[in-house]
Amino acid sequence: MISTKEALNRIERAVKNEVVLTVELKNSLGCFLSEDIESPIDLPMFDQSAMDGYAIKLEDGNKFKTVGEIQAGDDASTVVLENNQAIKIFTGAMCPDSADLVCRIEDIEEMDNTILVNELPLEGANIRRKGEQIKKGDLALKKGHLVTPATIGFLANLGISKIKVFTSPKVAILSTGNELCPPGSILPIGKIYESNAVMLETALKQIDIEVIGSNKTLDTLQATIDNISELLSQSDILIITGGISVGDYDFVAEALEANDVEQIFHKVSQKPGKPFYFGTKDDKLVFALPGNPAAVMTCCYMYVLPAIQKFKGGGFEGLSSMELVSNSVIEKTNGREQFLKAFALGNEVSILEGQSSAMLHTFAEANAIVYLPAHTQLEKGDKVLTYKIY
Repeated sequence: MISTKEALNRIERAVKNEVVLTVELKNSLGCFLSEDIESPIDLPMFDQSAMDGYAIKLEDGNKFKTVGEIQAGDDASTVVLENNQAIKIFTGAMCPDSADLVCRIEDIEEMDNTILVNELPLEGANIRRKGEQIKKGDLALKKGHLVTPATIGFLANLGISKIKVFTSPKVAILSTGNELCPPGSILPIGKIYESNAVMLETALKQIDIEVIGSNKTLDTLQATIDNISELLSQSDILIITGGISVGDYDFVAEALEANDVEQIFHKVSQKPGKPFYFGTKDDKLVFALPGNPAAVMTCCYMYVLPAIQKFKGGGFEGLSSMELVSNSVIEKTNGREQFLKAFALGNEVSILEGQSSAMLHTFAEANAIVYLPAHTQLEKGDKVLTYKIY
């Protein structure tokens, strides 16, 4: 068995994606930039008023003759203010080159063709200078940047309507087991409801990944081979749940070998999720997870999500993590590393009861996962590495 660190290292090395797509800016949310973007313009493109008020040409005193107004969108490039002249101006409007400052409307007494400024601000006040935010040719955003709503707004402000991004992976899910029945159906004796596929689909949807195919296979070698072959042909990433242990009806490892999938590792020294398998076929990734739901969810959060993140062009980061203070006591763990369902509040975290890999109800209450190294004893007040689920 390998360590969790080694498992992560091997997955990270295996993830490759250089497929680039040009997309409309408005459709790029959640994508990662495939190239650096330089600003095509100065921003602002001209000296700009930061507020409603008067643009003023200083000389002596605090009384100024008014000579008109400039609205946002007006071309003020030919406006020239003489000494002790002022022109009414609105937020975002082009400020004349001859203006020394903009005085806000609240500090002004307006009279016929003149204004009296109660308190003059410093020279240059309330003017956004040309190129103040970014200059033409400067680096606006780096390759690998995650596109957020603010990113889209910033690039739109630069006049950019299309960008190049890395493609998102096509992900398929295969559930194994004769015992599985769909939720909502009548449940025969000896059967259980299938929950892993819908759970994985919704976890992937949180990172803007739509599953392109989801099959269920019976526990026979040929059926498992055929289903893996079908889904591998359609996808970049295949996630399989169940059938990866050493039981008489666990055919996934053999079926993957029959489909020419190269095993990168099988079994990780962790709890839950010890039978976890990872393999590749060309640039395709295969994650074969144990069948127990809590193990499925743990492996998805800790391994699948960072792999998808890197495939999309981001870093191999996964869930955000921090050190929190434990409210719980854990007796010395065995020789395996542990991922424990937990609830974090403020700078503290509590380990929840019901840590069995078959128990999903605890995950439903959890908002965090606590990592414990092998042979670790946890005391109240100890700091623990905590991954936030949401």
